[in-house]
Amino acid sequence: MSASPVYLDAATAAPLHPVARQALLAALDDGWADPGRLYTQARRARQLLDAAREACAQTLGVRADELSFTPSGTTAAHSAVLGGLAGRRRVGATLVHSAIEHSAVLHAAERHVAAGGAATSVPVDRLGRLDLDRWAAAVRAPGVALAALIAASHEVGTLQPVPEAARECAEAGVPLYVDAAQLVGRATVPAGWSVLTASAHKWGGPPGVGLLVVRKGTRWESPWPADDREAGRTPGALNLPAVVAAAASLRAAAADAAAEAARLTPLVARIRARVAAEVPDVEVVGDPDHRLPHLVTFSCLYVDGEALLHALDRRGFAVSSGSSCTSSTLRPSHVLEAMGVLSHGNVRVSLHRETTEADVERFLTELPGIVAGLRAEAGVVGL
Repeated sequence: MSASPVYLDAATAAPLHPVARQALLAALDDGWADPGRLYTQARRARQLLDAAREACAQTLGVRADELSFTPSGTTAAHSAVLGGLAGRRRVGATLVHSAIEHSAVLHAAERHVAAGGAATSVPVDRLGRLDLDRWAAAVRAPGVALAALIAASHEVGTLQPVPEAARECAEAGVPLYVDAAQLVGRATVPAGWSVLTASAHKWGGPPGVGLLVVRKGTRWESPWPADDREAGRTPGALNLPAVVAAAASLRAAAADAAAEAARLTPLVARIRARVAAEVPDVEVVGDPDHRLPHLVTFSCLYVDGEALLHALDRRGFAVSSGSSCTSSTLRPSHVLEAMGVLSHGNVRVSLHRETTEADVERFLTELPGIVAGLRAEAGVVGL
């Protein structure tokens, strides 16, 4: 009998939290009506929406009227960037961002540049950490409307110096947008930001719910056609049962975050050490100390990334690659490229609340043989 599958791709989507499942099923009965209407069923839906907003706001330490729900984390990121730029168009048309932002932010930047705006990309070091001196110079340049910084790399796990970057922005009078998708529900988000986004399926909520937080006093203008829902910040009817489930699971995940970080940090440290010691010609990337507790990425020379992911999948391990050379683009990951590290044969392992020590041990036991087998198939031997 084959061993049970081991899911190790929580950075893409964490398994649905039991609390999310309970809340979703309950809200399907009560949350189907339009919360904008006046009859009894609609008022009940409005109560659910208000409670969900309040719960998320409390968890994030913000005001309820600063928080809006969006149809996805990607939509939230697009809104944050394009809305932040639109709100400050009189100041200038330049977006400053790190070289390792999520593709959603980079695609919004491309749209802005195509429309006549400008974007300045700030480099990172070999550990994936922002160059603060270059950041300070970039945000102080004339005509900067918005700065964007990911709180922690979704590909290599490196925590970014958000407080220091925020201080530079404050001194330059530039609002800071923080993509906190990998941090919300796992750790406290550092202060100093003006706009923040997150994505529910990263913390164990259902897919299709994003959070957009715009602090009071921030110049922000919706980039979408006018709509009277969600304070005009995002158009369209919400999937209210999913929103309720997202809020319930965020509260649960945040309550367990410190304990989960304490449990997962040594497991990730074990993966970092054992992979480096037991797999020849491998580079473990990202900051070994200032990192997310649940995520580790490594690259293997002489191995095709797509072949490695398929081989791991056949053995029951669901992992992803930080490198898009496993996709149709045939280009290495922009994050790994910006860091100047090996991108060939890249594997990202990300743990979650259901990951056990036995799961990690099984992965570490089988990985060296899987890599050696692929190298042998490719005619690379004697390493």
